[in-house]
Amino acid sequence: MDLLTSLDEAVAALKEPLRQRDIAEGWTDDLRRELQEEISISCSVLRRHGQGMVRHLRPRLDEWMEREAVQPGRLRHLVLDVQRRLVDARSAI
Repeated sequence: MDLLTSLDEAVAALKEPLRQRDIAEGWTDDLRRELQEEISISCSVLRRHGQGMVRHLRPRLDEWMEREAVQPGRLRHLVLDVQRRLVDARSAI
């Protein structure tokens, strides 16, 4: 799966309402929207200006979730996968 597809899937998943399990893992609607927006902005930058712009993206999504005390689960895994893909793409340039 390519980077943009992964980002699109994460944005779509974060647009969905939270499930009870997500809430139990520490997710709030505000956090969900903020992370969805952050990933969406990264996606837009890459689409408009090309994948070479990935070197300018500094994803700190893990730190954001850590500050909010989000526990492991499906959304955390999804967001960390996006961050890993962005970091890997930066390293490949």
